[in-house]
Amino acid sequence: MAYDDVVSYYQAYPEDLRLLAGAGRLEFERTRDILKRCLPPAPAMVLDVGGGPGAYSCWLAAEGYQVNLLDPVPGHIQQARLASARQPSHPIAAFHLGDARALPHAAGSADAALLMGPMYHLTESDDRARALGEARRVLRDGGVLAAAGICRFASLLDGLARGLIDDPRFPPIVRRDLACGQHRNPTENPEFFTSAFFHRPEELAAEGPGWFAADLEARLRDAARREQLLGLLRDVESDPALLGASPHLLVTAVR
Repeated sequence: MAYDDVVSYYQAYPEDLRLLAGAGRLEFERTRDILKRCLPPAPAMVLDVGGGPGAYSCWLAAEGYQVNLLDPVPGHIQQARLASARQPSHPIAAFHLGDARALPHAAGSADAALLMGPMYHLTESDDRARALGEARRVLRDGGVLAAAGICRFASLLDGLARGLIDDPRFPPIVRRDLACGQHRNPTENPEFFTSAFFHRPEELAAEGPGWFAADLEARLRDAARREQLLGLLRDVESDPALLGASPHLLVTAVR
């Protein structure tokens, strides 16, 4: 797969703002909640593969982890460097402009690997297998993998929630997603995302249905209400009946 369309999309799209509000903020809080329970203790070595502007890398570095960030988008590397510089006492250890299918790290050198983008931006199964193989190669025995995916129903759910289905160009995109998982955006509307592969929910574990909360913004800003929501999502995270209720999916594994 060529990264050209993905790189072009993210060079223009403000990915550094996505996890700060709404469903993106819930994704960030929920993912951190899961990672706190499955990652080895700091100062373990973590590879953030497809780490974007460095939201998870900066958080993990602040928690005492040694973090290496890799991403194929030059603008993301620049943003991650700036974000790291804003926490000089806990900087990201290293930055790499590169590809999840060919990691510049030695075998058995990492305690954990995050794949927060490659599993949906690599649209061919062989490429996703190569990325997983590389993650396995660089992990030590007992190392933890956390990989994010996008649910096959994401375009349908998002289109209904935000009214995107009223644009006549969007329903054909939804139908293709539902039929084969291969998401493409032939328009110039960035709201329709970029080239990606959407997994069926039974293939990965779900983030949960918390994004349905009508007062999501206010709930996430309030520490007590946020913890209440995260606690309820923990209660249902292993229920297969809810796997399709979230557009965002996360799976963890141990080498």
